[in-house]
Amino acid sequence: MVRQSAYLIAGMTFAGLLGCGDGTKYVKVSGTVTLDGKPYKNAIVSFQPLATKNNPNPGFGSTGLTDENGHYTLMSTDGHTGAVPGKHLIRIRTKVDDPSAVVDASVGSPDDPFPKGKKAELEPIPQEWYADSSRKEADVPDNGTDKANFDIVTTKKK
Repeated sequence: MVRQSAYLIAGMTFAGLLGCGDGTKYVKVSGTVTLDGKPYKNAIVSFQPLATKNNPNPGFGSTGLTDENGHYTLMSTDGHTGAVPGKHLIRIRTKVDDPSAVVDASVGSPDDPFPKGKKAELEPIPQEWYADSSRKEADVPDNGTDKANFDIVTTKKK
C-alpha cells in the first residue's frame, strides 16, 4: 500500500510537471487600438514573440480582440492569459466574417466585384500593420503592462 502511494505521488508529480508546461512565464498584457484617433472595434491584435540567440523558442503567440472602446486583453494560443515577456512582432487586422471578401483600402474598391460578384469590405488598417513584411514590434515587460497601445494612422486623403 505504501509502495502504491509512492508510485501514485510520483506519477502525479510527473504528470503535474508535464501539465504545467515548460516553465514559460506569462504576464498580463492589455491596451487600446485607435484608428485615426478614434477607438477601433473588432481589431485582432496579435503578438508573436521573437526568437533570440539565447532563446530560440520563446513561446506561443498571443491575441486579443478589441471591444467598442478599442480595448483588448491578450490570451496565448495555448490558453494562458497574457503573453511571454520580451520583444514581439505585432500584427493588427480587422476581424471580419468573410476574410475572402476583404480588400486593402489602398488597392481596392468596395464597388469592384470581389470575389464572385460580392461587394468587398475594405480593410481600413494600413498593410504596414498586418502584411507579412511588416516589422512592427513591441516589448512586453517582465511584469506585464496595461498600456500596450497602438495608434494607427491611415493615409487616406480628406
